Amino acid sequence: MRRAALIPYLTAGFPTPELSLEALRLVAAAGADFVEVGVPFSDPLADGPTIQRSTQTALDQGMTVPRVLDQIRRAALEIPVVVMTYLNPLMAFGLERFVREAAAAGVSGLLLTDFPAGADPALEAMMQASPLALIRLIAPTTTPDRLTRAVRGASGFLYLISRLGVTGVRDQVPADLAEHVARVRAASALPLAVGFGISTPAQARATAQLADGVVVGSAIVDALATGGVGAAERLVRQLAAALREGTG
Repeated sequence: MRRAALIPYLTAGFPTPELSLEALRLVAAAGADFVEVGVPFSDPLADGPTIQRSTQTALDQGMTVPRVLDQIRRAALEIPVVVMTYLNPLMAFGLERFVREAAAAGVSGLLLTDFPAGADPALEAMMQASPLALIRLIAPTTTPDRLTRAVRGASGFLYLISRLGVTGVRDQVPADLAEHVARVRAASALPLAVGFGISTPAQARATAQLADGVVVGSAIVDALATGGVGAAERLVRQLAAALREGTG
């Protein structure tokens, strides 16, 4: 029977560059099916307090786009790596250079949180011709017309934001999540991952009943901040077990 993929998020360089590298390897070994690596950025508008703090800590320790790619290369994971970032760091680095070097480092996909579909057709064409999947963010408020445009150039999978607002731990899965999942599935045959606010094994299990993938970010970053890499690894193992129980 189909099992939903577990996709943990980690901020590159947090809590330190070396511990961040260790955390990447540990979450992969603990049952992650993909890993989402956040590039630290000084103005992370889509992120809540937990990830904002982790981003600032990483920036303070000198994390840059080249260092993020080097960390992914050194991790040498056997599962797909998705880079989540904002457009400005990649513009400063050079978009074509980033795509080329990210693919060489072992990155499989790119998620740009502030790059709406249709904003730059030339950039989208370049991405579609590259080895990287261009993963689209879909919001609960995305209109039908906008949804059609958003999924047109997408590849890899779609990322449905489970609720409005920034990232962060929430108490429960939104009651209208099934409705939003059905709407996106009607617009695209791509696999669908759900994230933003999922923090417990029970929430992950409930989300896995609807989605092809479950993204957990702030809860893992919190565990890393308060209990170190061991706590983050334990949480990922619990989440992976919940998905096996829920859909296996």
